[in-house]
This record gives sequence, structure tokens and C-alpha cells, in this order.
Amino acid sequence: MTSPPLLLQYLPPLPSATTYRQRLKPPRRAHDSVSGAGRTSPPNVIGCCGTKSGRRGSSSDDYHATLKALNSRGRFPRKSLGQHYMLNSEINEQLANAADVGEGDVVLEIGPGTGSLTNVLIDAGAIVLAIEKDPHMAALVNERFAGTDRLKVLNEDFVKCHIRSHMMPLINSIKPLGRNSRYAKVVSNIPFNISKDVVKQLLPLGDIFSEVVLLLQEETALRLVESSLRTSEYRPINIFVNFYSDPEFKFKVPRTCFFPRPNVDAAVVTFKLKQPQDYPSVSSTKSFFSMIASAFNGKRKMLRKTLQHICTSSEIEEALGNIGLPATSRPEELTLDDFVRLHNVMMDI
Repeated sequence: MTSPPLLLQYLPPLPSATTYRQRLKPPRRAHDSVSGAGRTSPPNVIGCCGTKSGRRGSSSDDYHATLKALNSRGRFPRKSLGQHYMLNSEINEQLANAADVGEGDVVLEIGPGTGSLTNVLIDAGAIVLAIEKDPHMAALVNERFAGTDRLKVLNEDFVKCHIRSHMMPLINSIKPLGRNSRYAKVVSNIPFNISKDVVKQLLPLGDIFSEVVLLLQEETALRLVESSLRTSEYRPINIFVNFYSDPEFKFKVPRTCFFPRPNVDAAVVTFKLKQPQDYPSVSSTKSFFSMIASAFNGKRKMLRKTLQHICTSSEIEEALGNIGLPATSRPEELTLDDFVRLHNVMMDI
């Protein structure tokens, strides 16, 4: 006789709204931020205080519904895939609202999991392309929404897929419905372990997407949006993000809203993507970001040292002087605009 499959056990429900709000610490003030980086307090904090959705026809994707869905497939959350399932439908509502998802919008969702956010997006009237790496979860979402023609599920690794080839046929097939149907949107609760890969792949696609709304690890969200000059948090990814988008920290999501509970809190960030014609003017984005990478390879070194493979030290000093910067400038002291001007001057040398 074979033993029955091991199922995830139902545990006591999450703390009530009142209990959770009593425990919730106030938002971090600017002077409490790391290294005095000048970060402002997050605009909002949403507690994991309910799962009841306000949208018509939607169902509650709470703790027990999530376990039931996983047990139906004999699945456990896999750490290697960064699987942490959202237990609060109100958070999913906020994600959809942050992107102003409405009737006829084409939305890309990365890692739909059990389909809790997918449910909210479809109920809002969106046509959803969901990309799921886990074949069991892809099958579950397909089965859950078998009765709708508003969802297409791809069982692929998002990091390796060619998103343009998947999105363009879908966008072109949608008839205008009174909204900006030329551009799609991204709304996703993504695995924390692929956050940077997702950002790097999506933000340069301003000709496809108008905005990207992501649920990220809170620390990552703050680094992407609020890192200041002359701090250890200021990195090449900040130059990249601001080159292609206008980012905004929306609200914090406590770790208690996920199953299994991660060791960190999360946060929602919106990236308003720039159109290609609005990118900073550089002769070559490839050479520009190559220069940025080289500049930050020796973050505490002066640019006249780290960029010597492009120009001589004296030429770099002259270029810095031409844009009004001292010859001793270091990469963490330059803004995006500074780097753009430096690159263009150096390319003319």
C-alpha cells in the first residue's frame, strides 16, 4: 500500500486587521534611512488585513484558498523558483489600480502562481498574457480560467523568453476599445530572486509597454527608486532605471501577506516607461551603458582611472572640465544627465 500524498496543513488564520495594525511599526522616517541617503518615508503602508475583493464577480484568494489550490496539485512552494503566494486580494486590487487597469487593456503578468492577481486583472476587463515557469502552476491557472478567452498562459522562463515576439501579436490583435490600446502594461508579483533581471528586460520596452507595476522586495524597491548621489546605494542600475523610466515607490506590503512568509517585507513600485524618442540623447546606448559599467567597477576610484580604456587620463579630465565637473570626479557623484554629457563629449574625442 502506498502512503497518501503529503498535503500542506491548514493553519490558524492570519491576524485580524485590528491586531495587525496594532503591531505594524510606523513608516521609516527620512533620517532613519541607511547611510543618511536622504530617502523619504514610503507614501503608504498596506497591512495584510483582509482578502475580500471589491471587484464584481471576483473570488477571495486567501490563505485557505491558496493551500487548497496547491494541494489540488500536490505542490509545495519552491524556494528555487522564489514562490511566495499573495494571500490578500486587496493588495492585488492595489496593484491593478496602480496601473489603472481597465476594459480592453493588454496586461503582462509574470509568475501568476495560483492566479490570484490574474483573477483581479481579468475581472477588471484586461486581456492577460501570463508567463509561468512552473508547469504545474501554469496548468493550474489554465484550468482555473478555462472558461474565459481573456487569458493566455505560457509555460516559459520569463528571463529567457523573447517577450517582444509574444506581446506584439497580442497587442496588434486587440481592437481599440476607447483606451490607449497601442501600449500594454505589466502588473506582476514577481519572484524576488529575478527582480533585477525583470527590470532590465522590461524597462527598455517603452515602445510596447506604457508602464510597469511590480511587487518587489522592499529593500530592492527603495534602492531602485530613492538611492541618492554619494551613497553606497547609488549603482549602475539607478542610471539604467532613470534612463528608461520615471519610477515611483507606491506602498509597502508586509511579509505577513505572503505564503510562505518571506524574511523581508515587500513594496510596490511603478515605472512609467519613456518612449524611445524621449530617452536621453546618446550616440549609442550600448557604448553608454558599457561606460557606466566601467565607471562603477571601481566605485571609489576617480573616473580618470576607471575610464582609461576609453580615453587617456588627461582627455577624461578635459571632458569632465567641459561639462563643469572637477577632474577628481567619482562615479557616485554624477547624475544621469552628467553621465550622458560626459559620454557624448568623450565619444567626440
